[in-house]
Amino acid sequence: MTDTITSLHNERVKLVRALQTSGKSRRKENQIVLEGVRLIADALANGTAPDFVFYSGDSIEKDQPGAALIADLERQEVTCLEITPEVLLHIADTQTPQGLIAVVPMPQLPVPGTLTLALILDGIADPGNLGTILRTAAGSGTDVVMLAPGCVDAFNPKVLRSGMGAHFHIPILRKRWADIERDLAGLPMYLADTHAETRYYSVDWTIPSAIIVGGEAHGAASTAQQIAAKTIAIPMAAATESLNAAVAAGVILFEVRRQRAV
Repeated sequence: MTDTITSLHNERVKLVRALQTSGKSRRKENQIVLEGVRLIADALANGTAPDFVFYSGDSIEKDQPGAALIADLERQEVTCLEITPEVLLHIADTQTPQGLIAVVPMPQLPVPGTLTLALILDGIADPGNLGTILRTAAGSGTDVVMLAPGCVDAFNPKVLRSGMGAHFHIPILRKRWADIERDLAGLPMYLADTHAETRYYSVDWTIPSAIIVGGEAHGAASTAQQIAAKTIAIPMAAATESLNAAVAAGVILFEVRRQRAV
């Protein structure tokens, strides 16, 4: 049994801290940090074994969910290391950490050879919104999510928590607009726009398509407006100007799913 890690200067502790706070570090190391039983267990269920796991003593007490997970990880010969509460608070991104923190390889899912539904996100800056959209995209059967310039890092800790495992179920790519236009050249592209005349449910979504959803603050970029074949709107009551980007994406994506399920 190894000794409990107490130092904030431990190399693994410094790595976790860097991965939690820096997108550049995540890209350099090709690793991300998952907090809590649910996210770690979901990664494991999808074939992604942690490089190592930190746990606090109270998280693996009898009948705690973490105890069974740590036992399972140790059976798979994953390195599991106990840390003090002080170290846990130093490296956790949450205010009330669950006591389990894992470093895992960054998910890199293959993009299907034939795309039937692509979602492009433009200027989604809020981590909670992005995570919710990713979760919705995975649940609706979207083939790929492309992040245009101006989006928050998809592997930001808050995005990971809000996504609730979506990162292990759907390909997520950061792309320049020129690459998006090239890669999706064969798909009609629809831009969600509050002022559009075409209603989102009037589109024939049984045809392979791409959808652009912009952030609430500034709307879609001019490039998005230029490459979109058509704009679509979600009808609103008179007193409401627009929907949250995550809600708008969900409404449209599940209309696509509804039409394709008929």
